[in-house]
Amino acid sequence: MEIPTDKEIFEGEIASYWLDDGILVALSKSVKRTVESIRGNVELVKKITGDKRVPLLIHLKNSPVPDAATRRFSTEQLPSIYTAMAMVSKPGLAKFIMNILFALKPPPIPMKSFTDDREAAEWLKQYL
Repeated sequence: MEIPTDKEIFEGEIASYWLDDGILVALSKSVKRTVESIRGNVELVKKITGDKRVPLLIHLKNSPVPDAATRRFSTEQLPSIYTAMAMVSKPGLAKFIMNILFALKPPPIPMKSFTDDREAAEWLKQYL
């Protein structure tokens, strides 16, 4: 995935972001997530979207598994910033991440994994 040159890019600690027809697109960075980095990311997303919940299309990269407190905090924050999440990755990675984050209960927003970003964007349009 290439960062577009025709959109405003917002650099965060854990991802690079841009808006594309109402969908927030993220290119994940291979860094360990912490409660602090997730907190900062939530603030960045709210700034980008004008504090409006939007669908997220995230291109996943391998990164270290966050600790339990970070996973819990991240899960709690999802519904405050996103309406749905489409995860684009190599086969298996998104499922692995979902299993880690949502081992004990289902995700708090609609989530689906894809290997093709066009299919992911089409699925997310219903959540605009």
